[in-house]
Amino acid sequence: MTMSDDDILAPRKSRSGERSGATFSGGRARGPIIDQDGHAVRPEAIRPETLEQGFREFRFEFGQGNPFGNLTREQRIARIEAIAKLLDVAFVVPGTNIRYGIDGLIGLIPVVGDIITTAISLWLVREARALGAPWYITARMLGNVAVDGVVGIVPFAGDAFDVMFRANMRNVRLLRRWLDKQPRQ
Repeated sequence: MTMSDDDILAPRKSRSGERSGATFSGGRARGPIIDQDGHAVRPEAIRPETLEQGFREFRFEFGQGNPFGNLTREQRIARIEAIAKLLDVAFVVPGTNIRYGIDGLIGLIPVVGDIITTAISLWLVREARALGAPWYITARMLGNVAVDGVVGIVPFAGDAFDVMFRANMRNVRLLRRWLDKQPRQ
């Protein structure tokens, strides 16, 4: 279906027969304003200063809360374990029992790959700290990440070391042992 030039240039009434109260630089809006849920927005609900200045703020409204922030303790632990498995032991070399993860694959990209995987590993340590891990656990975790990052920079030999050392799985094991010793809340 094509539109004629008159439809493009002349304002039309909305399907409901009402005109929108919003004003723009080109005149009045040509139809109802629809929110992110598909409902028409009443013109009186729109602040005129927002339309005149343009939209200066933009934020997402998640229906069930922020999927990255409002997690229970067990959900955070499960997420840490899943990311560690993905980084270190997600795949198997065919015909062998050698497991590797995307840490070894991304690490094949010189320097940049190791920086990326080290940053992800540091994020896992930060999550462990947010779960309440004490300084001596996070210090050991940081040591594992440092060894993995420094040795991983060496081309090919560092990637083989990444596959065998599995710093993220070591860190999850450290965190899990500490959590198992803590009283249940």
